Parts: sequence; C-alpha cells; structure tokens
Amino acid sequence: MEPAQLDGVLKAARRVNIGRGEYLFFQGDPADRVHLLLEGSLKLTQVTEDGKQVVMKYISPGEVFPVLAVLEGVVYPTSAEAVTDSRLMAWDRKTMTDLIAHHPGIALQVLKVVSRHVGEFQDRLRELSTERVERRIARALLRLTSQTGRKTEEGILIDLPLSRQDLAEMTGTTLYTVSRTFGQWERQGLIRASREKVVVLDPHGLVAIAEDLPDSR
Repeated sequence: MEPAQLDGVLKAARRVNIGRGEYLFFQGDPADRVHLLLEGSLKLTQVTEDGKQVVMKYISPGEVFPVLAVLEGVVYPTSAEAVTDSRLMAWDRKTMTDLIAHHPGIALQVLKVVSRHVGEFQDRLRELSTERVERRIARALLRLTSQTGRKTEEGILIDLPLSRQDLAEMTGTTLYTVSRTFGQWERQGLIRASREKVVVLDPHGLVAIAEDLPDSR
C-alpha cells in the first residue's frame, strides 16, 4: 500500500485497551471484529464439550486475529484473555469488507494468515495425537521462546506470565506431569522455572528433546 492508503486503513480502526485478566471476546460470541495486537500478550482458549479448557495459542504484538471475523455468520471459536495489559486496534466486519473491496491486497493477506493458522493447528493436533508428553512440552516452550523470548543474563526469558497449568492446557497433559517434567529439566540445567516465569537455559537441549534426537537428555 501507499502510505496514504495505509494511513486510511489505520484511521478506520478503533483503539482498544484491556487489562490483565480481562477478556476481549468469548468463545461462541458472534465474531464481528478483527484485531491487531500492538502491545502486550493474549491467550486464546477453548472449552471442550467435556468442560476442559485448552490453551490454543498465545498472541504476540503484530499478530492479526481472528481473521475469520470478516465472514458473516461465524462465531469466535475461542475466548481471548489478556495475559498482560494490552493495546489493540479493531476493525468491525463492515469496515473490513469495505477495506478489502478498495484494497484487494488485504484479502490476500487474510488468506495467508488463515493458511498459517490452519498449519499451526494441524501441527498441534499431530503433536497431541502422536508425540510423547515431554516432546510436546519442549515444543511448546520453544514456540513461546521464539514468540516472546528475551535474552537475559540467566538465559532466554519467556516474556509473559506462564503458569504450569497454562502449559498443561497447551500440551494436553496434567499439572502434575508438567511440574514433574520441569523438576527433571531444572536438575539437568535446561530451564529455570518459578510460579509464572520460565527461563530457558539450554535451548539446544530442549531442541534435542523436541526432535527426539539421540543425544536427548
């Protein structure tokens, strides 16, 4: 887009601020807005038919979600909860469809985002169906390190409040299993974990576990 066109797209958005623990939308609500996260972090959760909560994805600054809201008659498949105080931009469906009509390139970007999200969820389903729990936990930590990792003197800090229960809900396991795995990995020098903080000390060691390599600890 030309700068003037991009400026028009940004001006058409509504600014939204939410505090930690607040919800942007709930699973099953009519999906009527597309959001762009500017600052902070959100997690998308889904409650299954048997009442279990699953953490589907963490949203980082720069991500657009949920793009399916541009379609009429759909509902939000997840709930979106602010993990930290967050700032967003939001476009309602009519505004988005008008923008797409004037700027067809937006439609292509929407398709790319949908394709990427489908690929991510397919990977998650494959992991849950076929991989042992230690690999799933290692993969989840590596994804979060890639998304929000910040280098510190200790190692790579996953820069968002992350409880062991959150990680259990991400990986389809139990709080006990995550705690037991964390204890083992801390003794091996792979991570350092506290109540809502995880520092990855040895990323290569986690990769070895995630990829089930022969030298996995």
